[in-house]
Amino acid sequence: MTVSEHIDALRKLMKERGYDIYIVPTDDFHQSENVGAYFQARTFITGFDGSAGTAIITLDHAGLWTDGRYFLQAEQQLSGTPVTLYRMLEPGVPSINEFLEKHLPEHGTIGFDGRVISMKNGKAYQEIAEKKHGHIVTSEDLIDLIWKDRPALSTKPAFALELKYTGASTTEKLARVREAIKQHGATTHVVAALDDICWITNLRGRDIDYFPLLLSYAIITMDEMKLYVDKQKLTEEMCNNLTAAGITFHPYNDIYEDLKHLDSEETVLLDPSRINYALRNCIPEGVSVVESENPSVLMKSVKNETELHNIEQAHIKDGVAVTRFMHWLKTHVGISSESPVTELSAADKLEEFRKEQDGYLWQSFEPICASAEHAAIVHYSATKDSNVPVTENGLFLTDTGGGYLEGSTDITRTFAFGNVPQNMKEDFTSVLLCNLHLANVVFPYSTTGGSLDVIGRLPLWKRGLDFNHGTGHGVGYLMNIHEEPARFRRYLGNKAPIQDIALEPGMIITDEPGVYIAGSHGIRTENELMICEGETTAYGRFLYFKPITLVPIDLDAVVPEMMTIEDKELLNAYHKRVYETLAPHMKEDERKWLAEYTRAI
Repeated sequence: MTVSEHIDALRKLMKERGYDIYIVPTDDFHQSENVGAYFQARTFITGFDGSAGTAIITLDHAGLWTDGRYFLQAEQQLSGTPVTLYRMLEPGVPSINEFLEKHLPEHGTIGFDGRVISMKNGKAYQEIAEKKHGHIVTSEDLIDLIWKDRPALSTKPAFALELKYTGASTTEKLARVREAIKQHGATTHVVAALDDICWITNLRGRDIDYFPLLLSYAIITMDEMKLYVDKQKLTEEMCNNLTAAGITFHPYNDIYEDLKHLDSEETVLLDPSRINYALRNCIPEGVSVVESENPSVLMKSVKNETELHNIEQAHIKDGVAVTRFMHWLKTHVGISSESPVTELSAADKLEEFRKEQDGYLWQSFEPICASAEHAAIVHYSATKDSNVPVTENGLFLTDTGGGYLEGSTDITRTFAFGNVPQNMKEDFTSVLLCNLHLANVVFPYSTTGGSLDVIGRLPLWKRGLDFNHGTGHGVGYLMNIHEEPARFRRYLGNKAPIQDIALEPGMIITDEPGVYIAGSHGIRTENELMICEGETTAYGRFLYFKPITLVPIDLDAVVPEMMTIEDKELLNAYHKRVYETLAPHMKEDERKWLAEYTRAI
């Protein structure tokens, strides 16, 4: 069936049920950023397969809302379909809520599957319907009725991380969470976010491609944690260890019924952005509810000493792999016209180098290997149909990562080949300056990431350039590659300033400015930064960033004349550290090449 046929089938069901609007988000039952095959409903109904977006289907219109990372991709994938692209944050483009307010008729009905809409968004949609004297219906997944070959929920086995990797036991983590529950005046904590549950239990799963998460829910009280999970995914040893920590096991979907029987004397702590609307509505009206961010969100973002040590080791391994890949590219691109290096073959080769490293498990997200104009699509993913040779005279962008037992990596490098046009080199150098300036800032404690975002953009702004994505995001420990709450970002999709938090020592955050010129080229340079404790003066505590990504910046694309003496010193110091750290792990020919590509300028 085509996208048009999918939408027609959905509208037929909408008419039968009296729905005026049906909402299809990207989410799963846990409000995950990335979702498994079963939950690709928005892709099914629109044909757009980016990781972020919401589809709104009315009886005579279909729209897709997505952010700036996906504008070009969405334009291409929605072409020839009846779906209109709504570019979030662009002037004159209505937000989802504004669209609903305008197009929902008086006494109209909004439908959606309450399990895949967050409590926060569900309440907003309910308020919109009530303003029109209408209502919402959340009990039925209409996509499931028309998606005949829908994949099944994942049944892949879970695994447990040893203490030498986590640095803290489940018992210790539960004690911290329970203390936070008490501080919120609550007695019970309902958790649906997969990364929070995985962090607490020290479990990892394979239920979402690239992301080691385990489909599960949890209810935590002062003396018990109920884990709702397909127990067949757990080994006997895992179950015994978790039981010793006071955890009991329950069928995955039983939480909906169990919440209906909460005692009226309970006070429940839950996160409105990380729990679905249907779960919230299972809690009886007489039960007190405290709405606040899950305590584990901040806890897991501040890594302990064991995790920080491991993460640095993972980045050394990854640095060796990616640097060998860079060397391979520089010695193979343009050599053979009969068997050229392509986007897909380059991605495969990089995976080969990573597999050589001890403790390597898998790619930490779908690799982005984009040549020439493909790199202007921020989250481009090469396919057999789109695959092209790596340009012999231009730029090639790779945004990739590795999942190691010691942690996850996320690195972007843009490589230059042949005769690179001067304007591309100038763009490359501006992006490099953004990266260097942000990485080397010193800032007082209590500073938010949003307030530093401008530093990672100023060199581009001076040339009238910018980019439509955050400058950086937190990184999880063998978990989500995008981890809240750390971020360099000023705005979210609703055009409101973000609710930002202070950056804390022990957080890991990316530094990834970029430039994207449609039809020409795309450039991004990304390092991960560790937030470290600096000196304390009469003005208080100061923090600084330590780059932990160790891979050369391609000097073939740098315009030294655009850099100050201090800029050059910063780049030279970074390259000196890259060489000294990686050279002992490289072969002789690789070391000679590395010395050239980390030379002082």
